Amino acid sequence: MQPTTLFYIIIAILIISFLVDKILDTLNEKRFDAEIPKKLKDVYDEDEYKKSQAYKKTSAKFSNITSFFSTLLTLVFFFVDGFKYVDEFARSYTDNPILVALLFFGVIMLASEIMTTPLSYYSTFVIEEKFGFNKSTRKTFWLDKIKGLVMSALLGGGILALILWFYQLTGENFWMYAWAFVAIFSLFMNMFYAKLIVPLFNKQSPLEDGELKTAIEKYAKSVGFTINNIFVIDGSKRSTKANAYFSGFGSQKRITLYDTLINDLETDEIVAVLAHEVGHYKRKHIVFNLIASILLTGLTLFILSLFINSAVLSEALGVSIPSFHIGLIAFGILYSPISEITSLFMNYMSRKFEYQADNYAKETFEGNALITSLKKLSKNSLSNLTPHPAYVFAHYSHPTLLERINNLES
Repeated sequence: MQPTTLFYIIIAILIISFLVDKILDTLNEKRFDAEIPKKLKDVYDEDEYKKSQAYKKTSAKFSNITSFFSTLLTLVFFFVDGFKYVDEFARSYTDNPILVALLFFGVIMLASEIMTTPLSYYSTFVIEEKFGFNKSTRKTFWLDKIKGLVMSALLGGGILALILWFYQLTGENFWMYAWAFVAIFSLFMNMFYAKLIVPLFNKQSPLEDGELKTAIEKYAKSVGFTINNIFVIDGSKRSTKANAYFSGFGSQKRITLYDTLINDLETDEIVAVLAHEVGHYKRKHIVFNLIASILLTGLTLFILSLFINSAVLSEALGVSIPSFHIGLIAFGILYSPISEITSLFMNYMSRKFEYQADNYAKETFEGNALITSLKKLSKNSLSNLTPHPAYVFAHYSHPTLLERINNLES
C-alpha cells in the first residue's frame, strides 16, 4: 500500500469517527425535552427538571464546540506534517530511540495539555460552577493538573520506555514481554491503586464507628463478605456528585465511600449501594473485567507487532525515518475501529453486570432502598433520564435509570 493511500485512510477514520459521534450526540440531544417516564416523575420537581435540561443542553453545546475544534486541529496537524516536525525536533537532541520517543510523546502531550487546559478550566469554573456542582478551588485545580502531568510522565513514560526496550532486544516478539509486564502492572494497580495513587489527590479516612458502620458490617456478615477496610474519601473537595467503589482483592480489598454519598443518602440506601458493589465482587465481575482487559491488551500488542516494522506507517505521516513511536501513532488510529467494537462489547457486558449486581442487592438486602438511592443520585447529578437508545448502546456502561428500576421491580 502506498503511504498516500494509507494517509487518507487515516484521515477518513478520523472524520468518520467524528461524524458518528456527532450523529449519536444529535440523536441524544433531541431527547433532552422528552417526557419523563411515569416511574421517574418523582426524581425532579418542575424547577429541578428545568435545571437538569439547562445543564444537559449547556454541556452538550460545549462538548460539540470543543470536539469540532479538536478534530479540526487534529486534521490540520496531519495535513501540515506536524508529526514530522515534532520527530525532527526530538532527533535534534538525541539519537537514542527511547529518548527520541519520550521527547516526541512529551511534546505531543504537553501541547495537548496546553490546548485542553483552558477548556477544562471553563468546564469546571463556569459550567459546573453555574449548576452548583463545582467545589474545587483554583489551587486544587492547578495542583491536580501538575500532579496529573507528573504521574503521566513517570508512569506513561516509564511504561513506554520499557516497551521500547523490549522492542530493541526482541524485535517482533516484544509484544509477549510487553503483554506480561502490562498484565502484572494492571494487577498491581488494581490491588494498590487506592493506597498509592488516590492519596496523591484525595484524603481517605476510615469510616467512623456509628450507625452506618454497624449497618454495613451487619450486612457484610450476613452475606459472608469479609471487609475490614471501609474508607471515606473527600469527594466534596471537588464536586457535589456522589460515588462509591470497590477495589483490590483478598486482604487488600476495600470499599470507598464519597463523603457526598454519606451526606445525600440514608443509611439503608448506602447499604443498598454497597450491596450492589459487593454483588460485583461476588459475581466475579471485577475478575472478568481485569482478565478481559489483559486479553484485549495482548491482542492489540500482537497485532501491533505485525505492523510496527512497516516503513509505510511512518511514511504515511510524512516521517522519512521509520520508528516505533511514529508507527504507534498510525497504528493507534488504524486500530481504532476495532477498538470501538471491543468497547461496544465491554459496555454491553458492563450493563449486564450492573443488572446482576442490582439483583444481588435486591436478593440480599432491599430493592426499594436501591431504587430510592439511584433516584437521589440521578437527581443530584442532574442526570439525563431520557437518553436515546442508540447513544446508550454506544456509550453507556450502565443501564438507564428506568431500565434499572424496571429490573429491580420485576
